[in-house]
This record gives sequence, structure tokens and C-alpha cells, in this order.
Amino acid sequence: MDPNPLVSKIAIIGAGVSGLAAAKQLAHHNPVVFEASDSIGGVWKHCSYNSTKLQSARWDYEFSDFPWPDRNNPTFPSHLEILDYLHSYANHFDVLKYVRFNSKVVQLRYIGDKEIVDVAGEPGHYGTLLPGQTVWEIAVQTNGSDTIQWYSFEFVVICIGKYGDVPQIPSFPRNKSPEIFDGKVMHCIDYCKLDKDAATELLKDKKVAVIGCKKSAIDLALECAEANQGPEGKPCTMVVRTPHWTVPHYWVWGLPFFLFYSTRASQFPHERPNQSFLRTILCFLLSPVRHAVSKFIETYLLWKQPLEKYGLKPDHPFEEDYASCQMAIMPDNFFPEADKRKIVFKRASKWWFWQRGIEFDDKTKIEADIVVFATGYDGKKKIKAILPEPFCSLMEFPSGIMPLYRGTIHPLIPNMSFVGYLESVANLHTAEVRSIWLARLVDDKFKLPSVQDMLDQTMKDLEVSKRATRFYKRHCISTYSINHSDEICEEMGWNAWRKKSWLSEAFSPYGSQDYRKEK
Repeated sequence: MDPNPLVSKIAIIGAGVSGLAAAKQLAHHNPVVFEASDSIGGVWKHCSYNSTKLQSARWDYEFSDFPWPDRNNPTFPSHLEILDYLHSYANHFDVLKYVRFNSKVVQLRYIGDKEIVDVAGEPGHYGTLLPGQTVWEIAVQTNGSDTIQWYSFEFVVICIGKYGDVPQIPSFPRNKSPEIFDGKVMHCIDYCKLDKDAATELLKDKKVAVIGCKKSAIDLALECAEANQGPEGKPCTMVVRTPHWTVPHYWVWGLPFFLFYSTRASQFPHERPNQSFLRTILCFLLSPVRHAVSKFIETYLLWKQPLEKYGLKPDHPFEEDYASCQMAIMPDNFFPEADKRKIVFKRASKWWFWQRGIEFDDKTKIEADIVVFATGYDGKKKIKAILPEPFCSLMEFPSGIMPLYRGTIHPLIPNMSFVGYLESVANLHTAEVRSIWLARLVDDKFKLPSVQDMLDQTMKDLEVSKRATRFYKRHCISTYSINHSDEICEEMGWNAWRKKSWLSEAFSPYGSQDYRKEK
């Protein structure tokens, strides 16, 4: 007899956006949601600055059955507004009753059929997600105590995300690491824990170096500039290795941005998995169209923003950043602060610490009081920390991307799914659609292909990403997101075309509202 309590058939780890979406769709199974912190919201709660805002319009970041109350408001909502929205969603659908707060999952143990995990053998069928017997045991640490409680489940949904918790820190040569630096070194995840007054006090009248050039670095540099106004204020130095394209808003030469990448017509020239030979030829013939669209957007961005002036013009096409979900919104007052020399830029491929700051590979140095790493997070390390072997080793994939079928099921890990590890320009929508798909799969509304077929599909996804962008390791589907959702709908037995007319199907953008119910 299993000594560990079976409190539910399904466990969900994490109560961020993905965890809430999964909990709502699986609510009829009364899942248990283990959340390590005392709040829902994930990165919006624990990895947001005081100035952090959403990168897209409200109507692009909403659940299909719970629209924003002011969804046509053109302003980008702050992280506090998003948290309010997520709390309203959780309360409206009574999701919070499933969440166990301050419950950190520290280990998983597989006790199912050992033959299933013989990955050296010939893979067969994945099997049912709810086998009727305990398959996984989960060790949970509650309220930071030393006591560990084990629980048993038939199925586990991992929603701990790729961002937050585990900072990604660069490696340094011997005797050139942070230990020799006289100032303060921190990762942006530590900065996120500060309230507004503490953050201002930390940065005020300090020489700050921000390592990175993506959204976290941009927002942090701007906050640093705003804290250093006045004659005593020091400039913030952004250390940039690879510049990426930024957009000031979602209009290009007077045209709405969705026309370029978020409609069926605009995504048609882009390669997608499982396309026919004829489509492959068409994609090749339409490649000049893709390049023309990318160049059209680039000309606007270079006209609108002083990227060349500050040496921030990327060496790669805009479409590569879009295809890897790395496009960022540039705050209105960022470059005005750069014009006032409150933000300065240093391009460098390599750098390391010296006693009073940072030294670069061109032999130049800058002095600094504080160095902040805005270098991202190691989400895979979070998963590997709790998964047992042989599953832990399966996370070390040569491409750097977990091979997830439909961005959700690892073909070689039984009775487990992952939500929130596939990116698009609207990650909430992506997580919700996959949670709907997962709930129907759990209820045996359809069957998965064979393990080999799922592995083959993940390889096709990867190859398409590799050909679309050099930054493919982010596992982004933005250039073929509609087709990806089409395949999911077809698998669920839904009509893939969600609009009311052929015209809207071709030229209007797809969003969460299109997947509100089965059509």
C-alpha cells in the first residue's frame, strides 16, 4: 500500500499564468496546485520592476473566457494591473481553492512502470495520462520548514516556467570574477525584490553597469537614469554584446503591426512544420516578401529611434528577433535619457571584473559601484533540480530546447506535461490553448501519436526554428502560431478556422477570443 497520501489524481507545480490556466481547465479533476511563494502570478509577482509593463496590448494578453474590463485601453498595463487581472480571473473561476501556498516542491520520484522509461529500447505508445494508479511521488516543503511531506499522484503538470528563481550568471576567467570587485554585484532577480524607495536609494548617485540589452536591461537602465537626475547623478552604462531590435509602439509607417505577422495572410510566407512539398516551394518563392517586410519594419525603426547613433543597430534582420520572441518595446523616455548622457552604451563581446569596475576585451575599463546582471534565467536548471534520472538527463538536449510535443508533452517522460515552455508573442494565449488541449487529452477525448511520431514532430519544429532564426533556442512559434493552433484544434476535433468570414480569416489577427469555445 502506498504510504504517501493521494490527495488528487493531478498535481500542478506553480501558480503563475500557466499554472492558473492549467488549474482552470483541469478543475473538474480537483487538482492540487503547489506554489512555492505566498501569491499567484509567477514572474509578474516576483520578477517585475516597479516600472515593468506588459509588452503587448491588453486584448493580446487575456484569457479567452475572461476579457479585461477595459480591454480597449491602448496603454500597456503595469505588472500590478496584470496581477489584479490574474487575481480576478482566479477568483471568478474559484481556482484559488486548489492552490497550496508556501509549498515548495523539492523532489519528484517516479514509481510507475519502469519498462516505459527504458529509453534505449524501441519507443512505443505513450499511454493514458491517468493510469488509475500512483505514478509520481512529490516531496513538498511547507512554509520553509525542514519537514518534507510526500504526496502521490497519477499525473503531474509542471508550470514553474523558464524565467525567475534561478539566475543565469556569466562565467569569468580566473582572478577576474566578481570576488575581486570592490563594489556590489547582483542579478536583476534580486533587484526585483526591492520596493520603489529601496531601489531608488540603491541606484541614486551610483555608477551602475547593467549587463544585457533586452527588456530587463532596458527597464533597469531607465530606472537607474531616473534615480540619477540632477548634478550629482551618475550615468548608467549598458554593456551590450548582441543588440536586438526594439519597437517604440505597435505601428509601422502608420500601419498596425498585426498586419505584418499576426494574420493568416502575413504568416503564409513563413515556413511551418509539416508543410507539403508545394508549400515548401511557395515559401522559397515568397522569401523576398518576408525579407521585404522585415526591411520595411527596419527602415521605420531606424528612422524612429537613434539606434545607429548609439551603436545599437542589430547585425541581423528584424524577422529573426520576431521569430525568436526577442522583440521588445522601448519605453518613450529611454533615448531622451541617453541624449542627456544618463544612459551610455558599451559594445563588447567579452568582459570581466577588475577591482573598481569592468574591463573589456578592447583593453578599456569603466568604474562602477554596482554591477547588475540582466542576463536571464536558467529555467531548465529549475526542472533538473527536482526531476529524477533518467528524466533529468532528457533535459540536456543538444539543441538547448526541450523536445515537447505540442509544446506540452515530453514523449519520453510518462504521465507528465509542461505548460509555459513554448513562447509566442502572446504567452498567456499560448499557455491557455495548450491547457485546453491538455485537459481534453487527460479526459481521453483524443489520443497521442506514437512516441516515435511525437519525437519526429519535435524535430520538425526545431528544424523550422533553426532555419528561421539564429536565436532558435527560445523555442518560439511566433511566425507560425496560427498554424500551430490549427493543428492543436484539429487534434482536439475542433474546427481550425475560427473566424466568421473568409476575409477576416485572411486579414484579421488571431487572439484568445477566437478560441473561447468549440466551433
